[in-house]
Amino acid sequence: MDKNRLSEFLRARRALVRPEDHGMPAGVRRTPGLRRAEIAVLAGVSTDYYVRLEQGREHRPSSQVLRALAAALLLKDEETAYLRALVDPPRYGGAPTAREYAGPHLVSLLDAWPDTPALVYGRRLDLLAVNSLGEALFSWLGDETSLIRAMFLNPAARDFYRDWAVVAQGCVAALRASNPGPDDRELRALVDELSLADRDFARMWARHEVRAKSASAKRFHHPLAGDLTLAFETFSVNSAPGQHLVVYRAAPGSAEAQSLALLGDFSPTESQDFRHDV
Repeated sequence: MDKNRLSEFLRARRALVRPEDHGMPAGVRRTPGLRRAEIAVLAGVSTDYYVRLEQGREHRPSSQVLRALAAALLLKDEETAYLRALVDPPRYGGAPTAREYAGPHLVSLLDAWPDTPALVYGRRLDLLAVNSLGEALFSWLGDETSLIRAMFLNPAARDFYRDWAVVAQGCVAALRASNPGPDDRELRALVDELSLADRDFARMWARHEVRAKSASAKRFHHPLAGDLTLAFETFSVNSAPGQHLVVYRAAPGSAEAQSLALLGDFSPTESQDFRHDV
């Protein structure tokens, strides 16, 4: 276990809890969030013990303490699971730095949806496969296969996503949610690169938000199809833990459906498999 990740998570999440969230008077505070002593009282542990947790000198809290800390920090279920995983990291198959690729059956599934944009991404938000219509929708990516790098380093992202800040924060939160275990070298290098290159990424990463992608809608501005609002659903790939399938859809007969049909006329005929490129 990387004890620094636990201490960083506790400090970041404590800063996001307001005194009034627990019925305390806000008063005058030099720093945002609750004080260490206040979290300790709420969690039913000694202040010294909690300080040692935040300083990385204690890194094996019991399940009971973790539940109490999650309640004190007002963590949601997904964030609580992440906190537990920091103490007891999950074991993925293969080495943490192993290259990921989409399985052939998954790629064939993408090909079966010629009228629906779909893609597969891995634990580090690397694009592993995309079907023809998805490639046309995300044409701004070019040869880039890192979705998180493109989000912050490609200026086209801020034009493509009409709610860029919301989508970007969601990507950062998903990157954390997919990597509760010890950092692999590639992930650490990616975070260092983006933190130095983009202040928005550094600020969002420092919040330690944890939120896997699920179901919602996104607003796009495509250079060919114009403005689009597409619903999407995210599915975990059980045969490849850490991978996710994202499927976008437009309401039948809608302007978005017509725009996707237009994109389909300019799209390639087969899914793109990035196993040799990632």
